[in-house]
Amino acid sequence: MLLAKQWARVAVYSTLAASVALTGCNKKEEAGGGAAAAGAQQMPPPEVTVVVAQKQAVEQTVDLAGRTAAYQISEVRPQVSGIVQKRLFVEGSYVKEGQPLYSIDANTYQATVSNARAALNRQIANLNALKVKENRYRQLVGTNAISKQEYDDVAAQVALAQADVAASRATLENANISLGYATVRAPISGQTSRSNVTAGALVTAGQADPMVTVQQLDPIYVDISQSSADLLRLRQQMNQGQLSGADSSARVKLTLEDGSTYPVEGRLAFSGVSVDPSSGAVTLRAIFANPSHLLLPGMYVTAKLVQGVNNNAMLIPQQAVTRTPQGDANVMVINNQGMVEVKPVVTAGTQGSYWIINSGLNEGDKVIVEGIAKVQPGAPAKAVLAQPKAEASQNAAGSNASTGAGNTGGSNTASGNAGSAAKQSAPAAGAAVSNAAPAANGQAQSAQQSSAQR
Repeated sequence: MLLAKQWARVAVYSTLAASVALTGCNKKEEAGGGAAAAGAQQMPPPEVTVVVAQKQAVEQTVDLAGRTAAYQISEVRPQVSGIVQKRLFVEGSYVKEGQPLYSIDANTYQATVSNARAALNRQIANLNALKVKENRYRQLVGTNAISKQEYDDVAAQVALAQADVAASRATLENANISLGYATVRAPISGQTSRSNVTAGALVTAGQADPMVTVQQLDPIYVDISQSSADLLRLRQQMNQGQLSGADSSARVKLTLEDGSTYPVEGRLAFSGVSVDPSSGAVTLRAIFANPSHLLLPGMYVTAKLVQGVNNNAMLIPQQAVTRTPQGDANVMVINNQGMVEVKPVVTAGTQGSYWIINSGLNEGDKVIVEGIAKVQPGAPAKAVLAQPKAEASQNAAGSNASTGAGNTGGSNTASGNAGSAAKQSAPAAGAAVSNAAPAANGQAQSAQQSSAQR
């Protein structure tokens, strides 16, 4: 009986030893699998989106603030004094040059004209009488019937009478001019403002306040201010041959206050020759056709001035350009070794959502436009060419769908593999336990038989 108990203990210890051995093998296998997984999960170089720098002809433009101004402005003032009898135009309407605007009481000026005409007629009658006398004296002096002195006196009187007639004619003409000024006319064609006088008002010649203002709005001016530093840089680029097609009649486009684009393109008509000391700016003046009178004097506009064509410029998206605290522009590129590199560049304005790069990049450089935060200078990166927006969205949708399907299949496969592994390990463990149990039972039975025989 004692021997049977000892054999039973031996069987239990054997079972425990087999279990410990199996557990150790499983841990070694798990440790080996973890090391392999760590090696497989080593991070690859980050992917970044790049564009390839290429030289192209780019219109170099600059956006400048400006205000519209009338092409011609005329402040209408009376040339004669008198009482305004009637206003002959509609306020705010379009008037033509020479069109009557006001009528002033002209009775006194009409009387002056009549007086001047009468004086002229008297001078003409006196002149005719003296001419007849001169002809008679010319015949008499030829026969020595009168002295030559008497003839000379008559001839002098004729000359004086001719001068009096000329003076009377001038007086009459002046009176007619004053009479004409009694009707105030538009000096230019244009749009009228609000009238400052009404019927019955007394006006005086050369008064300070205008009766009405007439403005010509077609064409119309746009006065622009450009900094002297920008103008200096533009002229240096022209001298160095970086810009072509730049001249004094540059094209100008307008953006109105509501953000809309003015449909008519203008041209630069004037460029100032001096710098304003208070603002450090130079005044430019552009001229625009304004047939529909959409532009009114005093409106704020943004003028896009086409300064020339840069034949060696590169267009880089704005998000690719970063600035240092000193204001210098930099871009990140991927070199031929696949490493990230920082390059300083020189910008020359913008075109839409792109910076115009004048220097600092070589043709063919791969400029990083997306994923800048994921890379560091000197680190490796994988370049992916930027795609058009429509194509990129389609590819993204397709990749998302395929990735989802792949992940689902992978999870199913992994779960299936895990299930099969569990099934395989479970029978193996059961087989080991079942094999150990019969062995222990057999040893116990043999021990019992031997003790009974004794």
